[in-house]
Amino acid sequence: QVQLVESGGGLVQPGGSLRLSCAASGSIRRLYAMGWYRQAPELQRELVATMTNGGSTNYADSVKGRFTISRDNAKNTVYLQMNSLKPEDTAVYYCNAEIGWSTFWGQGTQVTVSS
Repeated sequence: QVQLVESGGGLVQPGGSLRLSCAASGSIRRLYAMGWYRQAPELQRELVATMTNGGSTNYADSVKGRFTISRDNAKNTVYLQMNSLKPEDTAVYYCNAEIGWSTFWGQGTQVTVSS
């Protein structure tokens, strides 16, 4: 059994910053890519950023230069530093992890950017 537990969401003003964390626990033998996706109301879930266990990253064009993904492989944890937040970043953010042959999702954490 694998669990992904996210934290760090909340309400922030435009231009502000937040840091999301996601820790994977349970039966983890081979942890490959970890990343973040988001889903705004009435829209499809979209990729925000991913990082392989080798450190390669991939970002959505809309967040490049503002968001930074990192991970601590010893702790099976991935982070998302979000700076210069915009109202259009408002969404539920989901952690994602590829473990073995399976893909796992966290429960989601709400990020709201509003004045």
